[in-house]
Amino acid sequence: MKLDAILWDYDGTLVNSVPKNIEITKAILSIVAPHLAGNKLPKYLLREDLYHQANHAAKNWQDLYTDYYGLSHDEMIRAGSLWAEHQEENQTEVTLFEGIKSVIDQFSQLRHGICSQNSQNNIRRVLRHNGIDAPFKAIIGYDDVSNENQKPHPFGGIKCIESIFGHTNSQFLMYIGDHEADTKFARNLQAALGESAKVISVAAAYSRSEPENWNDQPDFIARNVHDLLSIIGQYA
Repeated sequence: MKLDAILWDYDGTLVNSVPKNIEITKAILSIVAPHLAGNKLPKYLLREDLYHQANHAAKNWQDLYTDYYGLSHDEMIRAGSLWAEHQEENQTEVTLFEGIKSVIDQFSQLRHGICSQNSQNNIRRVLRHNGIDAPFKAIIGYDDVSNENQKPHPFGGIKCIESIFGHTNSQFLMYIGDHEADTKFARNLQAALGESAKVISVAAAYSRSEPENWNDQPDFIARNVHDLLSIIGQYA
C-alpha cells in the first residue's frame, strides 16, 4: 500500500520551538498566574533541558500546565485560551529541524497535513517562510479544536483528513509526532476511521523524547531526521 497522506505534529517534530514556547509560557503565566511568574517561575521554565523533561513526561499540555507548572484547572483553561494569541504575537525565532525541508521536498508528491496545538496562522507563516507550504493541504491548530477535543482526541485528525480529501473513507496515513500523546492520537484516529483505514505512528525522538519508555509504543522511531526518509520511503 502507498500512503495517501502524511500528517505531522508541529512543535518538536517539524520545528524546534522550545525557546519560543518558554517565552510564551512565561508571558501567559504573568497574566493568569502571577504567583508563578518572575522569580517564582516553575523550574521547568528555567532551562531547555528541564522544559523537555516536563513536556515529554506530561500526558498532554493540560497536564503540563497543572502537574508541572502548578496552575489550577481554571488557570490552565484560561492559559489555553491565550496560547494562539501569544503564539502569533511573540517574535522569538523558530527554526525547522535540520533536514526537515529535505524530507518534505523528497515527498512533496504526497499530501501533507498538520495536527497541532499551535496556532494555525503561526504555522502557516513559518511554512511559507521556509518554502515548504505547498505540500501542506490542511493545517488544524489549537484554535480550530475545542479544549475537550485536543489531542490525543482524534477530532483534529478527522477534521484534517476531511480538509485534505473531502471525506474520511479508506485512507492509508502516517502520523509523525514527538510526544506519547501523538502515538495515542494516531491510535485513536485509527479507531475513529475504522478498519478500512490504516494509521502508522512514527515517534520523532530527535527532539529529545524517549519513546522506548512510553506505554503506547509507535510503529517506528526516528532517532534523527534522516531516519524519516527511509521510514516514509517504505510506503511512498
